[in-house]
Amino acid sequence: MNPIAVASPTGERASAAVTWITWGKWATGLLLLGSLLVLAGASVGSTGFESVLRAAHDPLAWQIVWEIRLPRTLGAWAAGALLGLAGAVAQGLFRNPLADPFLLGSASGASLGIAVGLALFGGSAFATQWLIRVGLTAAGFMGAVGGVLLTLLLAKGVQHTLRLLLAGVIVGVVLGAVKDLIALAVPDILQAMQAFSLGSTGFIGWTACLLMGAVWLVCMLLAWSLARGLDGLALGEATAQSLGLPLVPLRAAMVAVLALATGTAVAQTGLIAFVGLAAPHLVRSVVKTTHGPLILLSSLTGAALLLSADILARWLMAPQELPVGVLTAVLGGSYLLWLMHRRTGRGGGL
Repeated sequence: MNPIAVASPTGERASAAVTWITWGKWATGLLLLGSLLVLAGASVGSTGFESVLRAAHDPLAWQIVWEIRLPRTLGAWAAGALLGLAGAVAQGLFRNPLADPFLLGSASGASLGIAVGLALFGGSAFATQWLIRVGLTAAGFMGAVGGVLLTLLLAKGVQHTLRLLLAGVIVGVVLGAVKDLIALAVPDILQAMQAFSLGSTGFIGWTACLLMGAVWLVCMLLAWSLARGLDGLALGEATAQSLGLPLVPLRAAMVAVLALATGTAVAQTGLIAFVGLAAPHLVRSVVKTTHGPLILLSSLTGAALLLSADILARWLMAPQELPVGVLTAVLGGSYLLWLMHRRTGRGGGL
């Protein structure tokens, strides 16, 4: 009997076991980090740490922690998890490390939906009135999904990845221009649109947390079940076809996951840049794995990134706040520039 034929499956199983242990450790570490960040987020605010200490016997302090800080903190974690997941899916789908969740027109579509909603409802992009808030959230989500559907229509489906990518860029430019025209026609919404464009987690409530949590669970299950298809697609379309992968249904399912995750996050927090782009890069820099674990780890990393940025946004200039989207853009952009400089110096690319 050939000893290599006997040893090879055992070696593959041992290698797979090591890989699962490695990414399992990272997932556990990211969950622990997320738990610590949630505790920190519940303790940071305009009233300081005293609210947490007094929450047990002070009804006002308890209200601040339970109704404001905790839903905002958990909402930031959930939105970051959705963006990290969407970023990993986008980079796998387009086989491009520079792909981000907003490539298919979801961001510009959500901005247009919010602009139309503000022009109809008036008020702030993060209005506190329940009816207006639900209406604007629905407008943002419908706009994001509409942008993706328009991209699919322009690309004539999902058969060609490059055509899909170019269509997304075109739709983003056109819908962004329409949004600007609406803002110029209704100047009262300019300030609210600026707040949406800069991103904010300040008005996330428990309902939004539950919604984002449910959508994250659905998207994670779908993405995990389709991860083997992304592994095959990473080898090239010709190779994937030779392996018998159904490329068109795979792309359609991944586009649906991308649209649902991105649209839900953007509708609740506005445009928060670089989280979905940087999270998969961070994961790949510390652990090499297939797309299933990569999507999970990217999601947990995105959650930690956005929650960390949200805590810093509240703490750096307390009692005033920095726009969290600006902070993520500065930190994420700086990291990617450093990564590009380091890998260019080694003769590689992103």
